[in-house]
Amino acid sequence: MGLSEFVCFVAACMAINALAIDIVLAALPQISDQLGAASENDRQAVITSYLFGLGASQFLYGPLSDSYGRKPVLLFGLLLFSAASLFSAASTSFMMMVVSRFVQGFGAGAPRVVAMALVRDRFVGVEMGRVMSMAMMVFMIVPILAPSIGQGILLIAPWRWMFVTLLVAGLGLALWGMIRVEETLTDENRRAITLTNLGSGFAAAIRHPVTRGYMLALGTVFGVLVSFISLAQQIFQDRYGMGAGFTLLFAAIAMFLTAASFANSRLLRRFGLVRMTGVALTGLISVSALWSVIALFDQVPLPLYMLLQGLCLFCFGFLGANLNALAMEPMGHHAGSAAALIGSFTTIMGTAIGYLIAQQFDGTLVPLALGYLGMGIVALLIVWMTHRVAVRLEPVTQPG
Repeated sequence: MGLSEFVCFVAACMAINALAIDIVLAALPQISDQLGAASENDRQAVITSYLFGLGASQFLYGPLSDSYGRKPVLLFGLLLFSAASLFSAASTSFMMMVVSRFVQGFGAGAPRVVAMALVRDRFVGVEMGRVMSMAMMVFMIVPILAPSIGQGILLIAPWRWMFVTLLVAGLGLALWGMIRVEETLTDENRRAITLTNLGSGFAAAIRHPVTRGYMLALGTVFGVLVSFISLAQQIFQDRYGMGAGFTLLFAAIAMFLTAASFANSRLLRRFGLVRMTGVALTGLISVSALWSVIALFDQVPLPLYMLLQGLCLFCFGFLGANLNALAMEPMGHHAGSAAALIGSFTTIMGTAIGYLIAQQFDGTLVPLALGYLGMGIVALLIVWMTHRVAVRLEPVTQPG
């Protein structure tokens, strides 16, 4: 693949997760009502069960991709994703839907791990961050459009056709990968699947203070995205009464993420990964602190909510790619296992944090704003301590 096609393919591997999550937002009330969810907050499980499956699977796919190669693992995961999409479409109970979504997320872990490993196989340092930022720019088209795609499907067909759409998307990406992806795992970097190798690959990432620190920071701030997505339908429709039009407002807020990814790809070479990360976290803390004060008086009209939420996501848009690149940089000989551990840990950690915040929703925005503030402060402290450790190590641990 040339660079342009490579960036588009990596973006597609990431985007299939965004599509699977966001396309169902408009149908959450119908799904929960028809399948028998107990409460309005329980409908969030359609989102979080997928994310938990996504996180859990990456422990498996990393070592498999280090042993058997990136391509076969990618194809297996996409086929599992497609099969689970079919079962989701055929669900007859809310529990069956939750389980099917978990399996669907489990399959989607493969393209996520393989995408990161493919980038790390070909690029390092700031260049790796730039490629990830370019991929994020392409990827962000999907979360902007996905809720509207789901709403469009609801206008002409039942919600089950959303999962048929995901089935087609999974099979299409699998076909693209089968035809065009070249194996990037070299023979000297192949590692047999043994308990020793499994332990050493994960241990290398856990023991390295730089990788461990930035991984914890990324897991913390990932909760920003999870809580926003989990609560988007309830906030727009239940609090602000926006009805079907909420998908357009969701798309407008998602544009902040796209703008951040575009800016990040342009600014990295000038300011570096560490400085950009620090500025973004400071911005997240400042905006969420202001939001918390306003929310305590319950004076957050819809335009102000969109601005504050958009600014928080703008800050997050700098953090995802940069913290990932910082965590992956020291892991050249364990790229697959490191990508698996980082992806799995941060997804599970962020999903748990985001789910806990979303479950506190009581019709006001106080839990969300205070949650963002807490995540920002904790992540900034972790990044500051990790950077202090990193400057004492070799320059290779200090990309950018």
